[in-house]
Amino acid sequence: MKINKKLLPEEDKDKKNYPDYIEQVYKFDITKSQSLMRLDKWLTENIKNATRTKVQKAIENDHVTVNGKVAKASRKVHANDKIVCTIMKAPPIDLIPEDIPLDILFEDDYMLIVNKPPGMVTHPGFGNRYGTLVNAVLYHLGMRDSISIEVDEDDTPEAEALNEGQIFASEDIRPGIVHRLDKDTSGLLVVAKEPGIHSNLAAQFADRSIDRYYYALVWGEFDDDRGRIEGDIGRSTRDRKLFDIVKYAGKHAITDYEVVERFEYMTLLRLKLQTGRTHQIRVHLTHKFRPVFGDQSYGGDKMVYGANNPEFKHAAEKCLKLVNRQMLHARTLGLTHPETGDRISFESELPADMLEVIDIIRKVNTNRYSE
Repeated sequence: MKINKKLLPEEDKDKKNYPDYIEQVYKFDITKSQSLMRLDKWLTENIKNATRTKVQKAIENDHVTVNGKVAKASRKVHANDKIVCTIMKAPPIDLIPEDIPLDILFEDDYMLIVNKPPGMVTHPGFGNRYGTLVNAVLYHLGMRDSISIEVDEDDTPEAEALNEGQIFASEDIRPGIVHRLDKDTSGLLVVAKEPGIHSNLAAQFADRSIDRYYYALVWGEFDDDRGRIEGDIGRSTRDRKLFDIVKYAGKHAITDYEVVERFEYMTLLRLKLQTGRTHQIRVHLTHKFRPVFGDQSYGGDKMVYGANNPEFKHAAEKCLKLVNRQMLHARTLGLTHPETGDRISFESELPADMLEVIDIIRKVNTNRYSE
């Protein structure tokens, strides 16, 4: 069966992307040697692929009993306890190869370089079972049969990480997405065609020998032509789906930037990732009060600068209505070919929506260019 998401009615898309959850019952007889432990922690550690959030929901909904009685999360698990836990889980993802056009810049027997359009999700997940880059790549590489993957499809950071790991741990999925871009970030991605190539490319990302350059149109101006932004990145305390600069328990992150073109109230930047943290560029620029234009998650989708200039305000508001994503594009990707050892590099032109916004902003500004 082949499903082309673009041909599905809206109600069918919703039904297929958000299927009804099913009950899964887990029963445990605790051994005599069990040491005291909180119930929620014990269940998270002992139910395969269960996230803490999902376990807590089950407890809050009175779906967990100990010795026949509804239990609280803080209850200690004792020796000889009998635990029954009912967790609502999404049905397995039927990972179906889909005939979705791909913009391929390079392909050989080992890998391919794809120019991902804005709006395409990299891999299946919460609310995006179909129409992803993975679905398209599977079809492109000749796969036609669907692959059933057990996932925890909750809308949480923990489930997102687990989902990605489950998908690419499957031996049935040979093409490997070595890295990913956010749904609304466009640009270059490398896809490995076999596990050995995937490991080699992943190692290059890990040792930072991959060259990645992004272009971003951001709010605000920069005094220097180039600079570096450093700051540990971790989950936001305000919204667990987002990230922030944190003092504790974050991951070290470095982003280098260079001014490409200056405007009043805005700047076009070229950015190089020295590390690869989730939402890194968006978080670092927001921390500097220079959010990416159009970024709905990090404050770039409203007037940040220039509201007192009527002509600019009108142009900026027009641009915000034209786009519904952050103006961020992964333009350059350089790496060492895993088989030949040659150093190769690829470049993708800025997408049409980004070019249109830049052109509108340029026309209402003083056109001050960097050297």
